[in-house]
Amino acid sequence: MTSSERPFLNRRLAEFGTTIFAEMSALAVSTGSINLGQGFPDTDGPQEIREAAVRALRDGRGNQYPPGPGVPELRAAVSAHQERRYALSYDPDTEVLVTAGATEAIAAALLALLEPGDEVIAFEPYYDSYAACIAMAGGTRVPVTLRPHEGSFRLDLDELRDAVTDRTRLLLVNTPHNPTGTVLTREELAEIAKLAVERDLLVVTDEVYEHLVFDGAEHVPLASFPGMRERTVTIGSSGKTFSFTGWKVGWVTAPPALVGAVRSAKQFLTYVASGPFQYAVAEALALPDSYFEAFRADMLAKRDVLAAGLAEAGFEVFRPQGTYFITTDIRPLGESDGFAFCRALPERAGVVAIPNAVFYDHREAGAPFVRFAFCKQTQVLEEAAKRLKAAW
Repeated sequence: MTSSERPFLNRRLAEFGTTIFAEMSALAVSTGSINLGQGFPDTDGPQEIREAAVRALRDGRGNQYPPGPGVPELRAAVSAHQERRYALSYDPDTEVLVTAGATEAIAAALLALLEPGDEVIAFEPYYDSYAACIAMAGGTRVPVTLRPHEGSFRLDLDELRDAVTDRTRLLLVNTPHNPTGTVLTREELAEIAKLAVERDLLVVTDEVYEHLVFDGAEHVPLASFPGMRERTVTIGSSGKTFSFTGWKVGWVTAPPALVGAVRSAKQFLTYVASGPFQYAVAEALALPDSYFEAFRADMLAKRDVLAAGLAEAGFEVFRPQGTYFITTDIRPLGESDGFAFCRALPERAGVVAIPNAVFYDHREAGAPFVRFAFCKQTQVLEEAAKRLKAAW
């Protein structure tokens, strides 16, 4: 076989093509549909934080390469945020690393911590970059499936325990959980922590929706449980909390040895990124509690608008306890194939959604589920609900 005949994409990534988000966003543009697929807000975050970014640009802060670990102001702000919200103490100089969004943090952590053949347990359905990053690191993903139960998706702790083998290196945990909106309870997290300690597992925990929890649910960082701080890489992000997803400012908090390992991989990915925006996010993290409460209340109201509209249109709605996504079951509409449903939906209803099956290894388990994003203006959600109701 000549080089021109041989596939250019390596075997590890052969299963990953263009993401469903690119496909569905292109459909939204070509059909003029309301895009409730990709999870980005359609309004910007606080004006004072935008002005902080402009001020940093004008003052010449961050216009050149920022420090590799991130600007000191942001690392200090991340440390203060973890202390204030969760009583978790991290040294800003040795235990905080700024990344190009949470996606790079996930990639760098998995590339740094996995050896080829190591098994990684992740909760299925999972954010699509998890599978790709595990593959790039040469690891083997082992899905543990969250299943519908009494109106939400829940973790089977016995299934999780049974999934751990002598080859398991790492647990990849996401709470609040994208795409299902599940928030793991304190009791569930305690059992996960106990298992990680017993089996001496590393943990990477994606907590980017930490400030979006509803209906009395609470976000409890896994690192706060006994024996977990020293084995946990916690990932956070400004994009979801402050509605500046394009700035791509995320971070890692972990003990020095783990931060050092992640930094070793990260420096050969972006090296550094988002210089002026780092200063602005430092100011954002210091906003008063009233900002975070108002942000959550706004998203809760939007969740309820879209959830009601979807139910009126005939979907079975799984009301999320966290994130800004709603998972629905399309079988009450006489449909069962989420891919076909979502590809036809723009023409049929003028709305774009995402088939949850893309987040599963076991595609059949996710086939009838479809995800909608509610991080949009209320009038946009109302119009989307109106269109969906008219289509059935």
